[in-house]
Amino acid sequence: MENATGVLYIVATPIGNLEDITLRALKVLRECDLVIAEDTRRSRQLLKHYGIEKPFERSLYRGVERERVEYFIQKLKAGAKIALISDAGTPLISDPGYELVRSAIAEHIPVVSIPGPTALIAALVVSGFSTERFVFEGVPPKRAKAKREFFERLAQEPRTIVLYESPHRVLDTLEVMSEVFPERQLALCRELTKVHEETLRGTAKEILQELKARPAIKGEITIVIESLESEKPLECVESESEDTELSIAEHVQKLIAQGLTKKEAIKRVAQLRGMPKREVYERLLMSQAEP
Repeated sequence: MENATGVLYIVATPIGNLEDITLRALKVLRECDLVIAEDTRRSRQLLKHYGIEKPFERSLYRGVERERVEYFIQKLKAGAKIALISDAGTPLISDPGYELVRSAIAEHIPVVSIPGPTALIAALVVSGFSTERFVFEGVPPKRAKAKREFFERLAQEPRTIVLYESPHRVLDTLEVMSEVFPERQLALCRELTKVHEETLRGTAKEILQELKARPAIKGEITIVIESLESEKPLECVESESEDTELSIAEHVQKLIAQGLTKKEAIKRVAQLRGMPKREVYERLLMSQAEP
């Protein structure tokens, strides 16, 4: 007897430009029994654009996710093939869907990913920062105290960092970032894949000044923060375990002699010694000022 269990498809949809959808995603959307969307109004526009008519049964947004999961699980157990989509991009990435996927797995229902666009990867690869190791930290807290604590925790994160932020809160976020790590470089991507797409580069303070001068800030925002790790391969830096016995100035000069720039050397010394870059820089200046 054939197994009647259905399939849950996690379908990535465009983050802006409607042409950024895969042929496989369109095939699944055409052939599935129903679509679960975060906001059916936005999702209907996408399906209408491609001439797809599918029933929507109960949207899945934050606040109702847990209570509606059982309804969809019963549909899947009865054999339905369901496509889960979000307003834009890949479902579950700062969007609802985790509870449904976890429940489907617990019920031994096949879960299939239909990969496609996601803003965090799109921003990361155009940032100009290291993509070897990175971390996605979602959306910063709204409250001032929690936001500051959030960025203070990230100040010593050595990997490239990717964040999402609302245009309504981005100025407050950049203000805090400019205080917590003033020298770290950022790439702020706005309206990715859309007509008015842009990427602003510089320190948090520099980008803050640019945005403050505008009459309004619109569009979804992704922020990429430069990694603390040296852009040079670590193989080019010799005997690092012994270098911490040198003075700060001697350590920096040794790394410069090995091929790093002054900026890269200061970063590397700060990382190896567990110190803020600013402190390494200030102590280097003090040593150079001594007679």
